[in-house]
Amino acid sequence: MNKVIITVVGKDTVGIIGKVCTYLAENHVNILDISQTIVGGYFDMVMVVDITGMTQDFDKAVDGLASIGEEMGLAIKMQHTEIFDAMHRI
Repeated sequence: MNKVIITVVGKDTVGIIGKVCTYLAENHVNILDISQTIVGGYFDMVMVVDITGMTQDFDKAVDGLASIGEEMGLAIKMQHTEIFDAMHRI
């Protein structure tokens, strides 16, 4: 299994989860865990996904998700779990 973390942050709007999940499904990425919340009109989502069957290059997927984020006024990042863990270690 090849796990990565996807984070989505920004002003809440209709269709965020739908667009992100559709993109992942089209690229054969399996969602293992998902948590999302809306606080004060701001949307926050963290996903753990398995990219073992992903049909495109990792860097292209990173760019594709970032592009969706730009279209919707969000910050969408995809990182390998090791990098995410290192960045958020206390």
